[in-house]
Amino acid sequence: MINRRKFIQTGAVVIGSGFLGSSFTLPSETAVDRVKLGKSGLKVSRIAMGTGTVGSNRSSNQTRLGAEKFNELVHHAYERGIRFYDMADGYGSQPFIGAAIKGFPREKITLLTKLWTHGQNAEWVKTNLDRCRKEVGTDYFDVLLMHCMMSGDWAEKQRAAMDALYKAKQDGIVKAVGVSCHNLDALSNAAENPWVDVIMARINPFQTNMDGDPATVCQILGTAIKNGKGVIGMKIFGEGKHIKDDERQASIQFALTKGNINCMTLGLESVAQMDDAITRVMKSAKRTR
Repeated sequence: MINRRKFIQTGAVVIGSGFLGSSFTLPSETAVDRVKLGKSGLKVSRIAMGTGTVGSNRSSNQTRLGAEKFNELVHHAYERGIRFYDMADGYGSQPFIGAAIKGFPREKITLLTKLWTHGQNAEWVKTNLDRCRKEVGTDYFDVLLMHCMMSGDWAEKQRAAMDALYKAKQDGIVKAVGVSCHNLDALSNAAENPWVDVIMARINPFQTNMDGDPATVCQILGTAIKNGKGVIGMKIFGEGKHIKDDERQASIQFALTKGNINCMTLGLESVAQMDDAITRVMKSAKRTR
């Protein structure tokens, strides 16, 4: 008889064939390792499960899979060593993660979410942070990011939200704070700003959905790393625009060797995609050690 794990992996070849093509091979049993997230004090899995592919209006490709398939992805990620779950209020993924992680030891997982704090005051941040915690069913978030910084003066514009999140950090409601960036000046500011513990930045070798050319972005992220920031790479495959076999490999290799990141978030949509990505990332990571 075939066991459940083998059935999921074998069946996923068919499910994910549009993404993987004929080059897909069953993954090794190599588990995802853990890395330090800058000087945030957090140790996280090298891969985070992203939940916001084409995400907006409290929906994403991952949530559109439905609760059953979403739950399967979360549990398969956990089995393979991915213990880092990347959410955002705008993706609508918090209740999905909350339902899927019930029964997981809280101390063994890392929960990151993002709030759209643009134009909001401290009271709004507090109220919505409390709501987000309830949606996930957690007393605290390991990482809380202000979502989508799009100008170099974000720190001036977001001062009220920053103060509220600093207070939440002091109160133990969040462990680390930071920003996700969608602008080169915003990224440069984040790399130097002492308030920032963690940066989420767009990085791939194709300059797809990025804030600047790869060399410039990598240089800024190098500065962030030197300043002790934890750096999470996103848009590794250009939000699904570079999914051919050689492109996937080139993207992962670039992120691990030149990207100046600690870890990466991948918006995967099937068990097959997840297994393929894990195998590629871990093989490449071993070669770079």
